[in-house]
Amino acid sequence: MPRTDATLQLFEREIDAWRIRKKDSSERKSYDEVFNQQNLMRIYKLFSDGVIDRFDFPISTGKEGNVFRASTLKGEHLAVKIYRTATSTFGEMAKYIQGDPRYFRVKTKNKNRLIMIWAEKEYLNLDLFYRVGVRVPKPIAYHANIIVMEYIGSDKEPARQLRNVTLDDPEEISRKILNYVKLGYQKANIVHSDLSEFNVLMLDGEPVLIDVGQAVLKEHPFAEEWLERDVSNVARYFRRYKVDIDVKAELKEIRGK
Repeated sequence: MPRTDATLQLFEREIDAWRIRKKDSSERKSYDEVFNQQNLMRIYKLFSDGVIDRFDFPISTGKEGNVFRASTLKGEHLAVKIYRTATSTFGEMAKYIQGDPRYFRVKTKNKNRLIMIWAEKEYLNLDLFYRVGVRVPKPIAYHANIIVMEYIGSDKEPARQLRNVTLDDPEEISRKILNYVKLGYQKANIVHSDLSEFNVLMLDGEPVLIDVGQAVLKEHPFAEEWLERDVSNVARYFRRYKVDIDVKAELKEIRGK
């Protein structure tokens, strides 16, 4: 039996085991949606192309997709994000695509097609951020509704969200996050558009921005509004540490005005 066939059979057994361990019916349903026949064939392509060799464990279940840790033949860890076509928030996605000059010709109302575009957009956004020095997971590959990227975490567990970590130097972390916002805006012409304590991971005391599917180019008609929301969210969160962030001054600095 070819290695990829054996690997896929092992993977399907692991899926069954994960599904059984999920006591919550909604979580079991999300597994059924993620690992439908179509997605299994897409995952099979990632196996056969040598992008990944095995899935290790689930990392998270979100409202739009599931994230898993995977490994390569060399034992390098990766993160695999699979968007669910059945339950993804179609309307929310559309507003971040329409108005982005990269997708000005996209008029589709087909949900499956929109999700494929979203996965491509997240991959391209990761690449834009990564190239200018913003700390995001390094993009590796994408196929249909699946994105493969750098895994953020240790051998034993994924990195925790900012909201679940007690910071030793919150002012320094806030400065680093805002500097990433500035780098993205000035060097890559891109705005995260959904920045909050939920979309920042902490790895070895350093912030890593994630979930960049919503990110838009500065030319998007709502880019400036969403930039202001990003900075306001950072200011709001760090008030709990008594870090005072002047939103107007930060926006002026980010915009270079």
